[in-house]
Formats: sequence, structure tokens, C-alpha cells
Amino acid sequence: MTPERFKRITEILDKRQPDLTVCMEQVHKTHNLSAIIRTADAIGIHNIHAIYTTESRWLSGGRASGSQKWVKVTEQPDTATAIKQFKAQGMQVLATNLSDRAKDFREIDYTKPTALILGQERDGISDEALELADHHVVVPMFGMVESLNVSVAGALIMYEAQRQRLVAGMYDKPVISEKIRHQMLFEGGHPIYAELCVRTETPYPPLDEDGQIDAPKSWYTELKDKYNLLPAGKKSRRVDFTHTDQTFEFEPNSIADKCN
Repeated sequence: MTPERFKRITEILDKRQPDLTVCMEQVHKTHNLSAIIRTADAIGIHNIHAIYTTESRWLSGGRASGSQKWVKVTEQPDTATAIKQFKAQGMQVLATNLSDRAKDFREIDYTKPTALILGQERDGISDEALELADHHVVVPMFGMVESLNVSVAGALIMYEAQRQRLVAGMYDKPVISEKIRHQMLFEGGHPIYAELCVRTETPYPPLDEDGQIDAPKSWYTELKDKYNLLPAGKKSRRVDFTHTDQTFEFEPNSIADKCN
């Protein structure tokens, strides 16, 4: 890993906001999925969530300009489970919807732990999500158009969250866990070795203060030997090594401690 890349990845991780997330409820168009992930990365969101139909399951490599390597997408089995998880983490849950209780999206306090639900392109947010959400939010419009594209609406709301958090100084202190920092530094700075480690079920080695692998020569030899022992099928199959074994990491108390 070059010093420039180490600096870049470190700067990105220092700004991550693990207590801010997005949940895509049945969003199925690839360009929308890609745009939402790309915006989340730009905002500094570390994890987003998705409730998929069987027809809309994932992004192929490069569809979000590599952003999916830096933003973990957690699949949720259903809306109720996702929202229950967010609320257990102490998050306020927002649903984009024009209703009698809807607020202008700029009236929400996004410095609080927040999960934003974005609905399916055709039918919007489900009734279940609307019932369980703490707030309905709307982007005011004064034209003939009655709704915005889901990725556009999501981007506007995410950037308002970023604006409020910048004013509050929430991007000034790193809050991401050291475990995930190490993992993403290794995967981003040493992708070839990261893939080999995942293929051979080898734990990532430590990194030194400059982001270089801090392991004896024997580690490289053992890794090579493990790889050579793999059957041909395991050597040839595609391996997605990013975010391996990561779980939704937000813990209210740990974040609060780091922000104080």
C-alpha cells in the first residue's frame, strides 16, 4: 500500500458515520441501487440495508463505481425485522412518504442516530414501514411532478443529514471501531492478500502504523502453502472478500463515548 493510498483510506474511515444508515425497501432498479450506495459512500455512511425481492438481488462489480467495496450492504429478511433492529440500536426511523403527519425533511434532527427507509420505485414505502416509522418525511415540490426518483430523494435527505452533522462537528472525531478500521484498511490497501486470506480462511495479519503488513516471512510462506493445497474449484471461483464477517456495528454507548 502506498503512503498516498493509506492516507486516503484513513481519511475516509475517520469520517465514517456508523450511526447513520439507509434501508432500501424493495428498491429493485440497478441504477437506483447503485446511486444510493454511491451517495451513501459520499456522505460517509458505513452500512446500508436492503430488503430484496427475488428478482432484485445484488450489484455486479463496478456498477456503483466501486462504492460497494466501501459501503457494506446488509440484507434484511423483512421490513419488521429491519426496523426492530434499528430501534434496538436507539435509532429514529424515518420513512419517505407524503401523509398528514409528514414533515419537511429539513425539520428532522439528523444528529441523532438515524435510519432512513427508502421505498420501492413503483409502490413506495410499505404500509408496515409507515406504521412502524417514527417520522414521515417529505421533500417539498411545487411543480406538476408528484414524487422524485428514489435515489434523488435519498440523496437530498442524506446530504441534509451530512450538513447538520458537519455543523455539529460529528465528522471531526473518528468513531468507527478499530476492528472494522483494520479490516477495511487491509482490504483496501492489500486486496490481493485479502482475497488469498479469505480463500484460505486465514485471519488478516496486523498492519504497522504506515499500513504495511506487519507479519514475519513465515506468514507469507504459510499463506502460499494453504493456497496451493486448495482444490482447483476453490481457486477459480469468484470470492467477494470485502466486509467479510462484518455485522451492523453501531453501539449507542460506544459512539456516545467517542463523541464526548
